[in-house]
Amino acid sequence: MPKAVRVHEYGGPEVLRYEDVDVGEPGIGEVLLRHTAIGLNYADIHTRNGRYPLPHFPHVIGGEGCGVVEGLGPDVTDVAIGDRVAYSSGGHALPRGSYCEQRTMNAERLVKIPDDITDETAAAMITKGLTAQYLIHDSHPVNEQDAILVHSAAGGVGMIIAQWARSFGAHVIGVVSSDEKAAFATEHGCHDVIISTQEDIAARAKALTGGDGVSAVFDAVGADTFESSLAALRPLGRLVAYGSSSGPVPPFDIFRLNEMGSLSITAGAFYWHMRTGDEVRGRATKLFEIVASGGVKIEINQKFALADVAEAHRAMESRSTFGMTVMTP
Repeated sequence: MPKAVRVHEYGGPEVLRYEDVDVGEPGIGEVLLRHTAIGLNYADIHTRNGRYPLPHFPHVIGGEGCGVVEGLGPDVTDVAIGDRVAYSSGGHALPRGSYCEQRTMNAERLVKIPDDITDETAAAMITKGLTAQYLIHDSHPVNEQDAILVHSAAGGVGMIIAQWARSFGAHVIGVVSSDEKAAFATEHGCHDVIISTQEDIAARAKALTGGDGVSAVFDAVGADTFESSLAALRPLGRLVAYGSSSGPVPPFDIFRLNEMGSLSITAGAFYWHMRTGDEVRGRATKLFEIVASGGVKIEINQKFALADVAEAHRAMESRSTFGMTVMTP
């Protein structure tokens, strides 16, 4: 029987069980997919510990992957057996369940992978790259007049935002937690890097912009960085909040935004930018194009076997990872 990683209860990495599962046959509009690579995201930790609730137990977790179509259910016309495809279940658009060797799933949101993109690259970047795409094209359309601040600039989404925004001509300032991560961020799009454990983020951002502040902050950290993100903005600047790895932002008096320069805050939620298969594929096409051009380099720095999933989660939670992380079945 094929193997999968399921949780039977919420908790730490110890609740991840590598076990046999019954996959079954694809139903109407579904395919049978054999995974070749599986991406990891911090959202997987939120799923494991119950912050992102599952509909039932036991449940396979994981939100992105790449594989080969091995079976077709009735009424599937857009993909064929043998196609290499990737997908993201960000925002619950698809049921979570990528931590497995095989699965059945709806075909409507699958993305065919170009020949010049490897399976591991596709699995590593599909959620993170699609997230970066809508953040800098829609949540705050970045242009050459912008100076932006990118938290977690050595992480998966951060490194894509930094490189892609730089290709537009924007001045990119990254925030990281160590000298080692600062070097990585500098190699992946950042003009300047602030080390949060050594410097005042807002003061340094203001100094790097001639006292003005940045026009936009991209923040997936949440509670720990919310105040410094606002303080780093110039008047009429925008905070794009798209994650909360340090915990949710506490209650906030919206009228403080007036006092700080008529600032704005937007929540960059994956689901609302990926509501249809056509929208997913359109955004994925732009992602594949920028990666194929070399404008955004996808670096996979950690690889784990699916059976070693608990080790992978511990590495993610310890903040010791750089760039992308993948698992192979």
